[in-house]
Amino acid sequence: MKILLYFEGEKMISKSGVGRAMKHQMAALASQGIEYTLSADDDYDILHINTVGLNSSYMIKKARSQGKKVIYHAHSTEEDFRNSFTFSNQIAPFFKKRLCYLYGKADMIITPTPYSKSLLEGYGITVPIHAVSNGIDLQRFNYNEEKIRLFREFFKLHKDDKVIICVGLFFVRKGILDFIEVAKRMPEYKFIWFGHVPLYSIPKNIRDIVTKDHPENVIFPGYVNGPVIEGAFCGADAFFFPSMEETEGIVVLEALASYQQVVVRDIPVYNPWLQDHVNCFKGKNVDEFVMLLHKIIHKQLPDVSKNGRRTAEQRSITAIGKELRNIYEEVLKLP
Repeated sequence: MKILLYFEGEKMISKSGVGRAMKHQMAALASQGIEYTLSADDDYDILHINTVGLNSSYMIKKARSQGKKVIYHAHSTEEDFRNSFTFSNQIAPFFKKRLCYLYGKADMIITPTPYSKSLLEGYGITVPIHAVSNGIDLQRFNYNEEKIRLFREFFKLHKDDKVIICVGLFFVRKGILDFIEVAKRMPEYKFIWFGHVPLYSIPKNIRDIVTKDHPENVIFPGYVNGPVIEGAFCGADAFFFPSMEETEGIVVLEALASYQQVVVRDIPVYNPWLQDHVNCFKGKNVDEFVMLLHKIIHKQLPDVSKNGRRTAEQRSITAIGKELRNIYEEVLKLP
C-alpha cells in the first residue's frame, strides 16, 4: 500500500505542532517500511489528510472519484481554535461547522488523544475514530551535556541561573498570560518562552506583552530549533506549560522525553496518560504553578523525570508507525 500524507501549506505550518506531526508521520511510516508520498500528483491507495485548508474538499473529492480511501487526521477542534488568533472566538462556531463537514467525509478519523476523540464524538461525528498519539523522536531528545552547554551559552546564562522554559505560539490559549504572571512572582528565576507567530495575527495585548510589556526575567527568543532548543528541554530546571486547551501537546512529549520535570495545567487532555506527582506535576492556577515551580527548583518534590521518559517511550515513532499500519490495513478492508 502507498499513503498520500497531505499537508496543505507545508511552509506555513512548519513551525507549528502540525508541522512536527508531519515529520513524525513520515518517520513513523518509514519505520514500518510503508511507502508514502507528499505529492498529490503521485498514485496512492489512501489519502491521509492532515489539514483543513481551502484545498481539503477538492482533495477528498478527487480521492473519492479515484476510488481511494480517506483518513482524516483531526489535529484541530473548535476548542483549541478559540483564544488563538485575532477574531478566533468569533470565527470558532463557523470553524467547527467546517471541521464537522470535512471530518465527516472520511472513512476513518485519527486524533491524538482520547480527549480529542470525545470532543469529536460530541460534535455528532459518526465516522469511526482512533486515538493515536502524534509520537515523539526519542533520540532527538536524549539527555545531552553538549546541547545543554550550547543552550546556556546561547542565552549567556550564569552557572547559578535557574531557568524555566515553555514552548508554544503566542496565544492566550497557550497560557501566556499566566506564564507572565508566574514570572512576575518569581523574579529570581529566568523564564524563556520559545516560539513564534506573526505578530499582526494576534491581539494587541499579547503583541505588546511579547514586544515590550513583560518582566525583565522573561525572554522571548522566537523560533529556535536544533541543539539549542533540545539543550533547553533537557537543561532547564523545569518545563512549564500552562496551556488551557490542547489536542495532545507535542512539546509536552518532547519535555517528557528529555527527562524534564514537567508542570502542566490540570486539563482533561492529559487524562489518563499524565498523572500528577507520578510523571508530571499539575496545577490549576498561578498560585499553584508558583508553588510547584519553587518546590521543583529547591528539590522539595520527587524527581518524576524517569517516569516521564517512560511515558514518552510508549509514544515512540516506531510504536506510532505500528498503530498507523493497523489503521491503514483496517481502512483498506472497508467496503
